[in-house]
Amino acid sequence: MDLHFGDSKPTDDERAAVDALLGPPESSWEGADRSDADLRWAKGGREARDRRDLLLPGLHAINDRIGWISDGALDYLCRRLTVPPAEAYGVATFYAMFSVKPRPATVLHVCTDLACAAAGASELCAGIEARLGLGSGVSVERSPCLGLCERAPAALAIKAGDPVRTAVSAPATVHDAVLAASAPDSAPEEPPAALAVPQAGGDELILLRRVGVVDPSSLDDYRAHGGYTALRRAFELGPAGVIREVSDSGLVGRGGAAFPTGRKWQATASQPDHPHYVVCNADESEPGTFKDRVLMEGDPYALVEAMTIAAYATGAHQGYLYLRGEYPRALHRLEHALAQARARGLLGDDILGQGYAFDIEIRRGAGAYICGEETALFNSIEGYRGEPRSKPPFPVEKGLFGKPTVENNVETLVNVLPILTMGAPAYAAIGTGKSTGPKLFCVSGSVARPGIYELPFGATLGDLLELAGARDGLRAVLLGGAAGGFVRADELDIPLTFEGTREAGTTLGSGVVMAFDDTVPLPRLLLRIAEFFRDESCGQCVPCRVGTVRQEEALHRIVERTGAAAADDIALLREVGRAMRDASICGLGQTAWNAVESAIDRLGAYE
Repeated sequence: MDLHFGDSKPTDDERAAVDALLGPPESSWEGADRSDADLRWAKGGREARDRRDLLLPGLHAINDRIGWISDGALDYLCRRLTVPPAEAYGVATFYAMFSVKPRPATVLHVCTDLACAAAGASELCAGIEARLGLGSGVSVERSPCLGLCERAPAALAIKAGDPVRTAVSAPATVHDAVLAASAPDSAPEEPPAALAVPQAGGDELILLRRVGVVDPSSLDDYRAHGGYTALRRAFELGPAGVIREVSDSGLVGRGGAAFPTGRKWQATASQPDHPHYVVCNADESEPGTFKDRVLMEGDPYALVEAMTIAAYATGAHQGYLYLRGEYPRALHRLEHALAQARARGLLGDDILGQGYAFDIEIRRGAGAYICGEETALFNSIEGYRGEPRSKPPFPVEKGLFGKPTVENNVETLVNVLPILTMGAPAYAAIGTGKSTGPKLFCVSGSVARPGIYELPFGATLGDLLELAGARDGLRAVLLGGAAGGFVRADELDIPLTFEGTREAGTTLGSGVVMAFDDTVPLPRLLLRIAEFFRDESCGQCVPCRVGTVRQEEALHRIVERTGAAAADDIALLREVGRAMRDASICGLGQTAWNAVESAIDRLGAYE
């Protein structure tokens, strides 16, 4: 390890931000007041290196307090953690929410992704910039999806300080967005999570049955509505019994990969290497996805209970919840839920008096879509750039910190609760033979009632859009988000199952359903998808790093030309798309061409 520190010094505020996280430095090696005697030997180096995983929280601490990360602040954090400054700079510049250049203390992120673009995000940005003008003390940044698609267009204001303050404006107007940025504490309060669930309170609900019914801040209310019944059942069954129930239920991952959850848990539990870890992937960044946010905001204790069950089943005693940095309300709700669970003996050294120890730590992401890939997420937690790892070895063998790790997203974990309370056979009877249980769908775009819908697998796309109130003039539906595919308005009989969408030549993905009517310019939409993948590619592998750029360039040219010239670029797109799909390291590059390909072949986008 070669450490080269610069001459820049941290300000008092920057030093305080780091020290609040790490504690005061113990020696000159860590940045304490210089003492010649103290510099005769390196002290605490191994302990500091073991805290490398605190690099991302340290960057958050500086960015939250100051609004950007200076050379002096980065240098001080690197001394505290014994991290080479060049590596830390590579991490800091990896995330969109951090800045290593001076900027105003207030940043207003305005979503310009698919749902918000269709709802007038460009006009909103122009109006905000005109209203604020120069010298306003607010930096307006065009942002990828903020996970507020049911209330598009959306804006998130972050005002640095101690403490950092945030405000959400959605659906945003110029006036409300400017108010959120200039006076976050005076901005209107966000509507309750239940407003994102048109079915809220319905007897048919399983996963969403508590959203809008219980007080998300009250542990007593959660327990009064069946909370922690599943964990008690888990302790009765024992770890092997829990895994057997999950396996028999047919539960598969709800993040898009559809890998059998019971098999993943069994593989992790059987590993002789210890410790084991449980990681919840709450970094849903797919444009059009917001189901995990609604679950965390509306029913946070359910996720805490589900992670505890996963840990018990797989022999883990430490869990990490990797949460999107753009979800401030979910962060507050989960921090409160964890504190209450610890105080009541539902986390800690002796859960429910069963002698089982488990606790959960929240780690915030900072704006990187690629960190939704499980191994990129592990690298991010460990304090490295969020770049995917090659597999094998698989996470169940060598995952977080090189140890066996089970990783599931929020929706997958919350499904474990009804499996244990109603029993595997009853759960498996819901849906179809190959796609069992209920599924959450994120519906947005050209519909009267956007939001999260819960339906059993096997319902058709038409059934779902009828519930959401699809508007007249429906032209296309995007399934699976930016990494998914388009279907035509006359293909609404597609069954919403993993196998049904595969047979139809598309994908279910994580459950994104975005409807577009004939007022939405399809070429501009495809260009936005290409821009998204270009921006979000981590750049690690050549097929994705180069291919996403070439894809965007070709789509720019196609928009401006027609005829033979456009045909040449479409042929180039197909060649580049095949290369990305076949040779990219991870799913980002492998799926970056899907939506564009489907729009050309199914919708005739450029005819």
